[in-house]
Amino acid sequence: MRTLLALGAVLAGLYTAPPAPLPERMADTGGGTQLIIAEAADARATTGTLTWWDRRDGRWVRAGSAPARFGAKGLAEGAGRRQGTNTTPTGLYRLPYAFGVRPAPAGTAYRYARVTDRSWWCQDNASRAYNRWVEGLPKDCRAAESEHLVAYRTQYAYALVIGFNYDRPVRGRGAGIFLHVDGPGATAGCVSVPRDAMRRVLAWADPDRRPHIAVGTRGGPTAITRY
Repeated sequence: MRTLLALGAVLAGLYTAPPAPLPERMADTGGGTQLIIAEAADARATTGTLTWWDRRDGRWVRAGSAPARFGAKGLAEGAGRRQGTNTTPTGLYRLPYAFGVRPAPAGTAYRYARVTDRSWWCQDNASRAYNRWVEGLPKDCRAAESEHLVAYRTQYAYALVIGFNYDRPVRGRGAGIFLHVDGPGATAGCVSVPRDAMRRVLAWADPDRRPHIAVGTRGGPTAITRY
């Protein structure tokens, strides 16, 4: 009996409680009751995982997950990122609205803008419309410095705008960062997921619950837990 008691004490000492859910280890989750997390192994990675979470009865519960892709040059701290570097900006961001070439998936509660032949995302640093959707290019926004959204029928079949550099755009920091459907490989700076996963995220996301997206790595200076 003494041997069993001693063994039990040793085993109890070796027990380690499982880590708290990832959102509970973050510095900030945006104050809402929904959260999307896009996490890569490190800043050089071009792939990782997207998970989406609900806060229920004071706890974060995972609602879904999918493989994710990041920029062809990995990830970079959002506050210091530069445009044209093919890096995905890390940080915690709001999700202003959704859009797509295809009709909104059933159950979509977000404001959803349909892409037309005149839809562009202005990325021209000299334009007053920098980092904004425009219907028809303004005279001060060059096509060569912008994305014609309808040209990306696969990637922009369904998308959510990530609020990086959006509310008070800083010229040269970057424009047109979205959560969208996978293309043929790594992105130019966005986060992408398989088409079915993007549809599931749009059907799940509720703007009244103020969802945010956190983008980062497992550790280091761009760790998810810093945001």
